Amino acid sequence: MESVQATHHPEVAGTPADAGDAGYSKDLKARHVNMIAIGGAIGTGLLLGAGGRLHNAGPALALAYLVCGVFAFFVVRALGELVLYRPSSGSFVSYAREFLGEKGAYVAGWMYFLNWSTTGIADITAIALYTHYWSMFTTIPQWVLALIALAVVLAVNLISVKIFGEMEFWFAIIKVATIVGFMLISIFLLATQHKVGGHTPGLSVISDHGGLFPHGAMPVVLVMQGVIFAYAALELVGVAAGETAEPEKVVPRAVNSIMWRVGLFYVGSVVLLALLLPGSVYSADESPFVTVLSKIGVPAAGDVMNLVVLTAAMSSLNSGLYSTGRILRSMAMAGSAPKFTARMNRNQVPYGGILLTCAVCVLGVGLNYLVPSQAFEIVLNVASLGIISTWVIIMLCHMIFVRRARAGLTTRPHFQLKFSPVTEIATIAFLLVCLGMMWNDPEVGRKTILLIPVIAVMLVAGWFGVRRRVSQNTDRELSELTK
Repeated sequence: MESVQATHHPEVAGTPADAGDAGYSKDLKARHVNMIAIGGAIGTGLLLGAGGRLHNAGPALALAYLVCGVFAFFVVRALGELVLYRPSSGSFVSYAREFLGEKGAYVAGWMYFLNWSTTGIADITAIALYTHYWSMFTTIPQWVLALIALAVVLAVNLISVKIFGEMEFWFAIIKVATIVGFMLISIFLLATQHKVGGHTPGLSVISDHGGLFPHGAMPVVLVMQGVIFAYAALELVGVAAGETAEPEKVVPRAVNSIMWRVGLFYVGSVVLLALLLPGSVYSADESPFVTVLSKIGVPAAGDVMNLVVLTAAMSSLNSGLYSTGRILRSMAMAGSAPKFTARMNRNQVPYGGILLTCAVCVLGVGLNYLVPSQAFEIVLNVASLGIISTWVIIMLCHMIFVRRARAGLTTRPHFQLKFSPVTEIATIAFLLVCLGMMWNDPEVGRKTILLIPVIAVMLVAGWFGVRRRVSQNTDRELSELTK
């Protein structure tokens, strides 16, 4: 595939295309990509995590979701512009290779793998815990349930991308239907002034319990480090675009719709939750939706929400295997990942990378027997290091892309992130501040930040191990293009 650079400027035609893009089917439809975008925007961060954050930050949590949502939208909008410039299943790794060089692609790919492999450990453990909620499954060991979940999602990913898209479509439908249903019930409770747990819903619930900032502004600032991770997986739109037939039509629609979905589902849900019950009633141990529904006597509210949260965890695992398979293949074709991760099956699925991610997840099941629950939290924080680095790299790539466009070396598509480079610099600064705020958590966050030098040493050592192969691959691709 020729890049726009090569088309407009023959002198830079030596830039190699991403060999990792060859061989994929184009079976993802518009509805799949749209729902992958929604599924990325709605996860356990809202369905489960909002309860504890409401308890700590109060109603102002809605502002935290709004601010973080705006920066998340900037990241997806920047990625969307790069996708229209050159669709690639390697997504931001492919763009990092073009704009930051092979070292940039290497760091982007392995940090993303770190994110999803550790998230996968959390997902399969969460699935097992959620399944144990029902008494019929309590006798089955946790590790067995975790492996069954992993096997099911692995099978779906290996069959075909169309099956993956269909599964993700229905996972997203369940999540959206749940939130819409809850919002309709909440609006009805507000309109009829029906008491919820002894409280009459409305603005008085907020004003009578400390206002927007019942614990001050600092808890709202600190909670942002968790809120920003609730939006992780939005970048899946960029990966999925490489396997859709008409990315120029599908991607802008999916990216633009993310903003109002964030506003409606995240901010709207939190506002309604705050109007129904005081923040002190919610807790980290229970979905805030279950808290509200149980207070009004809805039968089986816990069962329904447990099923939905279980679905969200399955969706996350499904997306993680899908995206890491594509990213690792792009890296393997460039020489910076093991050769076997470049392999594809007859259904045009990069099974090598998917199996590597699964192997890490299986190790995670065993580790959960050996380490305390705090270590499990560290796994989630390590995943956050991966997603922050990925988003920073996307913004850096976009900034360099715009600079080249202004120099006349390439052409920007009509779908653009506005106010560059101010938007990119502000987003990068915000993400780094979120990372720095983890230091305020001495139990888990501080230990996670102290892992950064360890990860850096591992990345440097790994680069020295693959740099010769990367150089040989680049030379071979250049020689083929200049024949």
